[in-house]
Amino acid sequence: MFALRLASFLRQKGVLLPATVLICILSVCAADPEKAWNGFVTPGSTGPTTFVPYYVPPGARSYDSSSPFLHYFGKWKDTYSSAYVQNTLRSTSDPGASMTFSFTGTGIEWFGNQDARHGIAQVYIDGRKMQEVDAWSAKPMKQQRIYWDFDLYPGRHTIKIVNIGQKSANATGTLIDIDALVVITGPQPDSPDVEYLDTSARPIPDYPPLFDFVSEPDPDKEWTLTEIGNTGVSAMQLSIVSETHALVVDKVEHNPLTIDGHPAWAALYNLKTHSVTPLSVESNSFCAGGTFLSNGTLINVGGNPVVEDHTATADFGDLDGLQAVRVFEACDLEDVSGCSLYENHDRIRMATPRWYTTVLRIADGSAMIVGGSRKGGWINNATVNNPTLEYWPPKDIAGSHGLPVRLPFLEDTVGANLFPIAFSLPDGTVFMAANQDAMIYDWRTNTERRLPRLPNGVRVTYPMAGTAVLLPLTPATGYAPEILICGGSTVDDAQPGYLISSQDPASAQCVRMLLTEAGIAAGWEVERMPEARHMPDAVLLPTGEVLIVNGAGSGISGYGNVVGQIGASNADNPVLTPVLYDPAAPPGGRFSQEGMPTSDIPRMYHSVATLTPSGEIMIAGSNPNLDRSEIEYGTEYRVEWLGPPYMAKARPEIVEKPEIIGFGEDVTFSVAIPSSSQGVDIKGEWHPSSSTLSSVDERPLVALMDLGFVTHTVHANSRLVYLDSSLSEDGQTITVTGPPDGGVYPPGPGFLYLVVDGVPSVGVKVMIGDGEDPPFDGDALANMLAMTEVDQYESSKKKGKNKHKTPKSHAT
Repeated sequence: MFALRLASFLRQKGVLLPATVLICILSVCAADPEKAWNGFVTPGSTGPTTFVPYYVPPGARSYDSSSPFLHYFGKWKDTYSSAYVQNTLRSTSDPGASMTFSFTGTGIEWFGNQDARHGIAQVYIDGRKMQEVDAWSAKPMKQQRIYWDFDLYPGRHTIKIVNIGQKSANATGTLIDIDALVVITGPQPDSPDVEYLDTSARPIPDYPPLFDFVSEPDPDKEWTLTEIGNTGVSAMQLSIVSETHALVVDKVEHNPLTIDGHPAWAALYNLKTHSVTPLSVESNSFCAGGTFLSNGTLINVGGNPVVEDHTATADFGDLDGLQAVRVFEACDLEDVSGCSLYENHDRIRMATPRWYTTVLRIADGSAMIVGGSRKGGWINNATVNNPTLEYWPPKDIAGSHGLPVRLPFLEDTVGANLFPIAFSLPDGTVFMAANQDAMIYDWRTNTERRLPRLPNGVRVTYPMAGTAVLLPLTPATGYAPEILICGGSTVDDAQPGYLISSQDPASAQCVRMLLTEAGIAAGWEVERMPEARHMPDAVLLPTGEVLIVNGAGSGISGYGNVVGQIGASNADNPVLTPVLYDPAAPPGGRFSQEGMPTSDIPRMYHSVATLTPSGEIMIAGSNPNLDRSEIEYGTEYRVEWLGPPYMAKARPEIVEKPEIIGFGEDVTFSVAIPSSSQGVDIKGEWHPSSSTLSSVDERPLVALMDLGFVTHTVHANSRLVYLDSSLSEDGQTITVTGPPDGGVYPPGPGFLYLVVDGVPSVGVKVMIGDGEDPPFDGDALANMLAMTEVDQYESSKKKGKNKHKTPKSHAT
């Protein structure tokens, strides 16, 4: 819809577009699969070698074509070569020849060869025809994934592959072959009636005491950690887009998931079935940011050109991503086959190149795009620093007329100032932190208010990355905002890489400030985590607590720069046990690791974590390498699910959710409260318990949450607002009042959780505000397009000189 509106506006302004460009505006322009290069360049090499999607993720199992578990019927031929998995391949041109294989798991992949001699096969799962697969390819390719299904119910299945003796018009034969099968395993259900992701049905692990005098664990504090699923693409960026799906975005690299004949670097992950659906991305989304807008559309912003000495030889059909604005319109269906990311850099782009930029939704529902670098690098410097912000859609702020607005704060913090920490505040201003400094920015007047410097020389933004949250906003305090920033490093950002070590210690410091006049005057309150971390993720829970997970105990972010790298990682000593922070507890008693499980998966650079609608925390990613790698610390595709103790309890339920909640509007909807809840009597009256929540509110709580867009420890839009609410006398309906305005909760999508006696319901998606588009200034957009150049980096390369037509920024 936005593309249609944009095209109409441009015609009114007299901007005539070529037909091909207009078609791209009105429809999704898919990458030309014929441009897809099927090569792979290993780090340090200069020439391409054949890229093979064949990959066995941890926990999966591969079965070679010669395995006795594969049963062949008809005429098949064995071929032996080092180019095949386990040096063997089995092939047939016999019509009706088939192979059957029975397995136990949740997914199956079939790998084989593709070339001009290959024909068409039918694939059956459990006797049901799933797909006709054409193995023809104009280019000879080995160890290719021919068919896959990651959406199987956990249990026993049978796959049958049949050569039907047919071929496409371009094929010269009807050959079908089998190189290997890969089975994705998963937990087995207790009974056929158990839904796959019904986490409440998971058994509680038994922890017998080691000695008689060791006390039994407290079941009210025992967390669970389960490994289920595979993202298919490295999870550099993560956002929950619906009640059933998460969006995973990576950079251009050789992930095992494929689309249009080449490796994918974006996917939709099904939170219920753990299946993945690849998405086509036209430009390199390396280190991009993102946010939802007021109308529910998600934008993914920025990126990088392809890194030439390793992957640029591979023509993925991609574009320079530095100025990209990728549009993902709301897609809440369980069937996501029609969902897509849309790009058209001629008409939808940023004014300037931005790499490592932070994006957040502000009080009017539009996006503020903050800082970054003009091209890829490591520690930022004045020659590439982009000390500006801009808006999407473009705005006319401080006379900018749609062009970037200069921020002195981002000039003063140059060095460790990429992916700045930013949160929209209840009064409509924006908190920012970068390097060792912080400020409050009034975007309407383009004015900065500097805050006290962060204590003890700790830097908190890339590459000395800490993490931060805006603590819960409550009506009882007048929605007074309070910031928590944890982790980072005291490494000097002016040092060259050869003076920085992977063993330089991270910081255990957490600092907290109430952003009222009295709180600012009091300054930062300093606390210490149980373990030092940089690159951690801070995840707000509906209970008001903060989970801190992932990260490393030493080194800094990035790869390939410092002394003593682990593989290519600049960091070492992964921190494997999460910690819980209770903001309502007294100082000295806010951190706890009681009942916390310890993972065996290092989550280093490019790791993510987010709360999901179920109430579990999804943990994914880790790839401190330029491309997919299996060296320490290797590319990680496994997904972990961290379950808080409330997952095993009787939980309240939002029975009939509201679709939209206006500002200040009262909305009533049905709920179900378990009879076991301690705080509610039969009249529906609320009595405070000893839980943390009772100190916030003495009634059942309705938590409105933005689950954020997560990347590089930044959870820019993460937000929890407790709404005014009242429970009916019979306890079957609840009336909530929407947030007072877009300052308290910027208009756009969110998730509602009903919290009773410290136990939240499953979250339901709602729209806050009116669901309309963000403010649109057509003149500002037209001026930005007229005054800026498309894909400046690529244009300068084609001209053979490093000349960027970069618009001047506007300051106060």
